Amino acid sequence: MKSTSLTNTHIALGAKMVPFAGYNMPVSYKGLNEEHQVVRTGVGVFDVSHMGEFILKGPNALDLIQRVTSNDAAVLTDGKAQYSCLPNNDGGIVDDLLVYKVDAETYMLVVNAGNIDKDWNWISKHNTDGVDMKNISDDTSLLAVQGPKAIDALQKLTDVKLADIPYYSFVKGKFNGIDNVVISNTGYTGAGGFELYFENQYAQKMWDGIFKAGEEFNIKPIGLGARDTLRLEMGFCLYGNDIDDTTSPIEAGLGWITKFNKDFTNKANIEQHKLQGVSKKLVGFEMIDRGIPRHDYPIADASGAIIGKVTSGTQSPSLNKAIGLGYVKAEFSKADTEIFIIIRDKPIKAKVCKIPFLKK
Repeated sequence: MKSTSLTNTHIALGAKMVPFAGYNMPVSYKGLNEEHQVVRTGVGVFDVSHMGEFILKGPNALDLIQRVTSNDAAVLTDGKAQYSCLPNNDGGIVDDLLVYKVDAETYMLVVNAGNIDKDWNWISKHNTDGVDMKNISDDTSLLAVQGPKAIDALQKLTDVKLADIPYYSFVKGKFNGIDNVVISNTGYTGAGGFELYFENQYAQKMWDGIFKAGEEFNIKPIGLGARDTLRLEMGFCLYGNDIDDTTSPIEAGLGWITKFNKDFTNKANIEQHKLQGVSKKLVGFEMIDRGIPRHDYPIADASGAIIGKVTSGTQSPSLNKAIGLGYVKAEFSKADTEIFIIIRDKPIKAKVCKIPFLKK
């Protein structure tokens, strides 16, 4: 099992550690609900150094990205990032990822920890025009500092004007005395904040500096448990749960990152999904009767016929009710449609609702 540069720090802080995507990761420190509320109302820090980073360089870098990703990376200007996915040959998704444009010939791709080798091999297979590819995942640390107070805490550590960095944009600059830190206005929580990419050797210095700067805001370390409940309240997909090699971007509600004005892997098949419609759709739902939905629980209609399955579910700490995502037959995908989650062989009433669950 791999460790991040901060694994011993998490252990020293009393974190409950679990294996995740081949890494020894903190799932919680003081408890999921408390950590969740820290991020929603103040500021928390996630060590997400297990994520993968690839650098693609050269005159053909953009062309390669255009061919393997669903979104249109040609619209990116220097310092902009984009959410996208890697379609496979069968209509499913290899992975979802972020594409960062550093300059005209340099891009950084940020991929899920469990898919680093898979994604690297997939993109390499399509690299027919000599793009210089470098996998910097093992040399790169990533801290996500999230919450409404994140900007106030972090501004103490840099001369870069954080308020001038728009959402899904980034700046490379000096941070906490460290050069060439990628300061990115992105995150997986819907609570605002920044993601910081830097070399492993600076991990402890960054961690200590951020916690000192955030002291007055009662900054806390946050585990993967709260990361999951935070992203679910926003309706953000988790690879391996809500999207995978068998789910189409159209089925998953990711038509907005699927642009047909360019050629990409399996474009024709996915375009048919868009034009002809799909038989199942990913929906958000909230429980009406008591019960917490979990991954793979069956979803039924009023007659008891199985119409789909849950992909993610939790008791929402912000909303104080149980929520989930799941695939259902398309005819059951409209908001307010009554559905039933089968929990311990019993049908528990729920209703389809629009996402995000948590309205800004």
